[in-house]
Amino acid sequence: MTVPLVRPRVAEIVFRLYDRPLHPELFEVVAAKTATAHGSRLTVRLTRTGHTLSWSGAGVHLEEVIAAAGAELPDAGLRLAHRFDRGQRSRCGFPGVRYQVATQIEVLEPEQFVHVHAELLADGTRKGLAFHCQENNRVGLSPLGVVIVEALPRCLSVNAFHTFPDEFAVVKTQSLIEEV
Repeated sequence: MTVPLVRPRVAEIVFRLYDRPLHPELFEVVAAKTATAHGSRLTVRLTRTGHTLSWSGAGVHLEEVIAAAGAELPDAGLRLAHRFDRGQRSRCGFPGVRYQVATQIEVLEPEQFVHVHAELLADGTRKGLAFHCQENNRVGLSPLGVVIVEALPRCLSVNAFHTFPDEFAVVKTQSLIEEV
């Protein structure tokens, strides 16, 4: 039996970037995938509230997190932090590595949301890592998490999408990790 995925409201989640690893036990992981290439390693974990991206390479470690605002996350190593109240663009430099992220919330009309939700599920299943809580929801859609990674020369592009059916909202992040 699948455990229902209960997401907090969009206003109750936060974005965090750390320059150090975080222990995976801090998060309730529902799906994970690891890939290595060109001396770097990326682990993507979908969680009940969002995701974690754990990247190591060139002597640097980055940990991107979308979690509930009330989650007990450490302050040590915190480089970026914000709520999802509007679109944001941020960047951080590390020795030999540039990190950029763009985050946004898109609130859709119910009919549009159903269409986008279906497209994200299809794309995530085909191209990346997806978790769709298949709960017996007779009234509406269940939350969905999708992460799609594209490897470019000396660069990773990571697109993440998390749906919030009760709010007809999609939280989007696009992260770029470049070795310079």
